[in-house]
Amino acid sequence: LTNWQNVSPIFHNLPTDPESTHTVPWQWGTSGIAYRTDKIPDPLDSWAVFLDRKFHGKMTMMDDGREVIGAFLRYRGHSLNSTDPKELAAAKADSVEAKKHLKAYISAPVKSQLISGDVWIAQLWNGDTTQAKAEQPNLGYVIPKEGCTIWGDSMCVPKSASNKRAAHEWMNFILRPEVGAALSEATGYGTPNAAAAKVMKNPVPYPTEEELKRLEYQVDLGKDTAVWDQIWTEIKSA
Repeated sequence: LTNWQNVSPIFHNLPTDPESTHTVPWQWGTSGIAYRTDKIPDPLDSWAVFLDRKFHGKMTMMDDGREVIGAFLRYRGHSLNSTDPKELAAAKADSVEAKKHLKAYISAPVKSQLISGDVWIAQLWNGDTTQAKAEQPNLGYVIPKEGCTIWGDSMCVPKSASNKRAAHEWMNFILRPEVGAALSEATGYGTPNAAAAKVMKNPVPYPTEEELKRLEYQVDLGKDTAVWDQIWTEIKSA
């Protein structure tokens, strides 16, 4: 890949591909808090807001157990990949308490509700917040002080691909600065392509060293996936 050098070192050797052997970064983002700045003039900075009855019925969290439970693990100072029973029990209790004040568990479709004002605060991805902001300027986004998920979407070539060379060339094409820039301008998400970021009008800033200390990638939970699934089922039925 002659354009591999365009990828920022921040996105090399991710937990999903420790030696950058099998994947090429496509887009990146974070799972933080979107909020209506005209309804909530004071900037938000904590997952604690979802426990605040003051915003009862005006908040949503993602319909995603890894994100919801992970948020409350971070709220208590733990890894969002924790498998510790006590830590998970506390995150479950916080999630159940927060649920009392939520309008719904909903992911990307919440954008329309943020735009209309039916929802004031939402756990949401940064890029979807940017997309909604194009229609509703009164939208802010924050990475909570306790930290949140950082994630990266990637390209890879399946073993079963009928034309591996074409796939390889596609990856190299995406890594061109002007192509990577156009992609992220269209999606509102961050580009892992440092050369592309330099030619964008409004690139998503790369995480600072301080932010990287608070950001965490999700990892495969192995056998503990079943435990998490059970907790999520219990939260949603509570």
